[in-house]
Amino acid sequence: MKHRAISLVLAVVSTIILSATCAAQSAAEYYNQALSEHQAGELQQAVRLYTKAIKKDDRMIMAYQMRGAAWQQMRQLQQAFDDYTILIEQDEPYFRAVGYFNRGIVNDIAGRHTEAIDDFTGAVKIDWKMGAAYFHRAVARLKSRDSTGAFKDLHQAARLGDTDAKQWLDLLSPGWREQKK
Repeated sequence: MKHRAISLVLAVVSTIILSATCAAQSAAEYYNQALSEHQAGELQQAVRLYTKAIKKDDRMIMAYQMRGAAWQQMRQLQQAFDDYTILIEQDEPYFRAVGYFNRGIVNDIAGRHTEAIDDFTGAVKIDWKMGAAYFHRAVARLKSRDSTGAFKDLHQAARLGDTDAKQWLDLLSPGWREQKK
């Protein structure tokens, strides 16, 4: 009888432990759920799930990137800025460049054009082929009344294939395509 009681207790404890293990989600599972919510436009839920993924694995860089994007979409600019700063502090050059780029966007939206220019410059120092960074730096430079720098950046962005830069140059400087390159 005593043996059966011990076996029963062990079976119950094993079931509880197994259930808890199955219920616990991994960082990747939280991230995937967050991404689905994000894509569905459920931004607050996405942020909550990205945060859970980060708590499970604080080295999950993509969760910071996507949480920053969700914060940015919700116009929670300081939170987005903070997540993008974490990307910049990483050793992975691609994420650092993306972090600078996205933080530049946040700074520009917030009216901090000088800081935006610095961030876009950080992005192109890491990835000189990032046409969008040249384009957005041009926009920030125009807002800062640096038209010379802006036109140089628009030309570089256009050379790299940025269609927005090409459209702006067509509008602001017709004939730019025929100019000596």
